[in-house]
Amino acid sequence: MTEEQPEVMKVAGSALQKGGAPMISDPRAIGYAAFLEQKHRVIHPQGVPVDDDAINDILFPFQRRLVAWAGRKGRAALFCDTGLGKTFMQMEWARLIGGRALIIAPLAVAQQTVAEGRKLGLDVTYARSQDDASDGITITNYEMFHAFKPSAFGAVVLDESSILKSFDGKTRGRLIEAFSATPYRLCCTATPAPNDLEEFGNHAEFLGVCSRRDMLATFFVHKDTGWVIKGHAVEAFYAWLASWAMMVKLPSDIGFRDDGFALPPLSVAPAWVEDNSQAIAQAEGRLFYQGLHGVTGRAAARRSAVPAKVDGAAAILQASGEQWVVWCGLNDEAAELTKRVTGAVNVQGSDSLDRKAGAIAAFLAGEIRVLVTKPRIAGFGLNLQRCHRMMFVGLSDSYEQYYQAIRRCWRFGQESPVDVRVVLSHMEAPVLENVLKKEAMVQQASRRMIDSMAGYERQELGTANGRHDGELPQADVVGEGWRMLLGDCVERLSAIAPDSVDFSVFSPPFLNLYSYSDSVRDLGNSRGDEDFFIHFGYIVDGLMRVLKPGRIVACHVAQVPTSLVAEGVIGLNDFRGKTIAAFRAGGWVHHGEVVIDKDPQAQAIRTHAKGLLFVQLHKDASWMRPGIPDYILLFRKPGENQVSIHPDIDNDEWIEWARPIWYGISESDTLNVAEARTEKDEKHIAPLQLGTIERCVRLWSNPGELVLSPFAGIGSEGYQSLLLGRRFVGIELKPEYYAVACRNMERAVTKTKQGRLWPPEPGATPAPQP
Repeated sequence: MTEEQPEVMKVAGSALQKGGAPMISDPRAIGYAAFLEQKHRVIHPQGVPVDDDAINDILFPFQRRLVAWAGRKGRAALFCDTGLGKTFMQMEWARLIGGRALIIAPLAVAQQTVAEGRKLGLDVTYARSQDDASDGITITNYEMFHAFKPSAFGAVVLDESSILKSFDGKTRGRLIEAFSATPYRLCCTATPAPNDLEEFGNHAEFLGVCSRRDMLATFFVHKDTGWVIKGHAVEAFYAWLASWAMMVKLPSDIGFRDDGFALPPLSVAPAWVEDNSQAIAQAEGRLFYQGLHGVTGRAAARRSAVPAKVDGAAAILQASGEQWVVWCGLNDEAAELTKRVTGAVNVQGSDSLDRKAGAIAAFLAGEIRVLVTKPRIAGFGLNLQRCHRMMFVGLSDSYEQYYQAIRRCWRFGQESPVDVRVVLSHMEAPVLENVLKKEAMVQQASRRMIDSMAGYERQELGTANGRHDGELPQADVVGEGWRMLLGDCVERLSAIAPDSVDFSVFSPPFLNLYSYSDSVRDLGNSRGDEDFFIHFGYIVDGLMRVLKPGRIVACHVAQVPTSLVAEGVIGLNDFRGKTIAAFRAGGWVHHGEVVIDKDPQAQAIRTHAKGLLFVQLHKDASWMRPGIPDYILLFRKPGENQVSIHPDIDNDEWIEWARPIWYGISESDTLNVAEARTEKDEKHIAPLQLGTIERCVRLWSNPGELVLSPFAGIGSEGYQSLLLGRRFVGIELKPEYYAVACRNMERAVTKTKQGRLWPPEPGATPAPQP
């Protein structure tokens, strides 16, 4: 288990928890059903039992259910929209967990939390250092967490935890490391953007669920447009996310009534001011202003229009007698506007913590009419809903800052319509258009994500167990000399009589997570090497049961390249060696192996591997490596072979095939895979070359004997076995591949005009017609 793998993620081979049971090393140590349950990528409870009746009655029913769930989990995130009561929920969670708890919050939110605690009958202590901490719940600001001793607390809460993104990597890393040993952890923030992988990754790392790199390697694939969820990983990702985070925009998202949770009307209107675009054009040496050009152009446009925007903003504010929150992005904007507007107070980054907190408190008390500040100072966590008028003087392209700033006033509990003015020059119109476009996209995507998670969330809230795989469809089709079984090969091997198979040849998945299905029964859907080979051990046992004594299994493998994203290093994973070890652990004799020559140039074109590219040869040959060959690993079942094998090959063929390296195998000599491809497949199915299968079948079986593939795919091994006069039994998990395999069996029968060698069993489904 790598250091970055989560202690709390119970997957086979990575089930070691602090103080827990030893890691599983023998696949026979637990039953197959129990192993599959452990293979689910969900975070299992390790908190404290919480009864809904023990939670303060002030909380709404949906809030009590969320608190009880988070308490049972022990480490969890509440992604609840603004105004849904995260403050109450986090304090109740800290109380019920028991012991000393530390809440870390943005500036000025701490004082609001202390006041909210009194409503719950809780004495929450605001502290600036460990010396001031209480034995119950202590709260401090993010700027001061370094003055506390994490080991002194049994629980920690990050309030407005999305602020993690605002810290530099070093500070964020220190925060995550500081509380890595804290038993109980809770993150609370508004619902994150659905495509914000950084935010999900930050929370997962802080909670000890997994690292950002681990999350990406497990559920995502990098394409030209960026990171996207793997096709077959969509449902698994939502189930995994819902096992440690609740994403809620409305109580109805998790099965409760929305009574009392309706947002007031929101009006966002631009207030346009004149600009000096011509002056900017002249400064750029242009005859006419040609629009914004990148970050530099946007910054220049914003700075150039400061006087006009201050004039326009001041006129609006002076004409109004109501309270306003004014968001500025530039110091000059904020300073000049404060001078021009009666009753305005500027809260800026250079102010002391006491002055910042005092000014915000005075605004909340109604003593300040116009609060001028920046989103990064007061845009997270604060409840400013006593005010319902807001202004942006200029705008950045950050949708998150825009959204968070507006939600300080526009939130559940706000009783007045919220009026937002955006003061802009005409040059900055593209910035507003960009932010509004992002808003529409994020809201639509967020709604889709919450709807996708809803089922898993409700299941989580109703039970502490992870989801279970449903029963896979099964089928048993018998044709002329062949039989195809649909289902889990571990289970379907039991349908084959003991000591009945003469030879087995197959190509297992090569650690390809979510490449072909999302089922935990899929060997290729394994989180890591240990997970994979524990699962593979059940298959090795099944092969031992059905193969005749003294007979051979031919297993096709290749070394697996590693990547920076998944393993943190570019290199090779010794898949060949680990496969040999798995068979030997299952009682098999390592009988021999063959290397199959591969074309390195074809590999370079197909994989773009850094070590095979001509450009790397001339840039830095330390990265260069040979092409990766295929291997046929041969394993013999102990015991005496009862029927001698007489290969139908001549001496010349034997001289060629007895070499440790097989040449002349055409990489394109495969069955057609196009008809089996599905849109969710991240990788094309790679059937074993027919030439390789032919050599294996002719060398290690007699005509008329039974050949087995537990990973039949589209039926390559069966197709070739039938053409060579053998019988075949195959097992395939994926229905799409299974259907194609059945058709390929019939094609082989039609091609050879072979007679009936294997009478259909009673009740078996007739073979489909080609």
